[in-house]
Amino acid sequence: MIDHVEIFVQDQKKSCDFYSGALQPLGYALRVEGKAAGFGESEDKVDFFVREGGPSVPLPHIAFHCVTRELVDISHRAALAAGGVPRTAPVLQPLVHASYYAGTILDPDGHIIEFACHRDMKQAA
Repeated sequence: MIDHVEIFVQDQKKSCDFYSGALQPLGYALRVEGKAAGFGESEDKVDFFVREGGPSVPLPHIAFHCVTRELVDISHRAALAAGGVPRTAPVLQPLVHASYYAGTILDPDGHIIEFACHRDMKQAA
């Protein structure tokens, strides 16, 4: 099980502003400030960090879990509104598996950020 992920960015403030908007629909907020800025659902659940000194090489692909397809759409729009660059619009991706629904954007450093839902539309959140 992964405890946390850290990526390196060119401009920590710019990235913090971006991720504050992009991850807000998921309940994430900036929880730790300092050399590494941390985002999470609560003060004791911080699992995504950005640290100046990048971008990370090679550029990582980070997928954030969404409990519904609607949350994928909302998160994707929020990331674009926060300054993300469109990569792939949210769409069903049956080559991954029959219920895989996801969309991706590029963050300010070109990291691939994905919002993904594995649930069938008939399944309850």
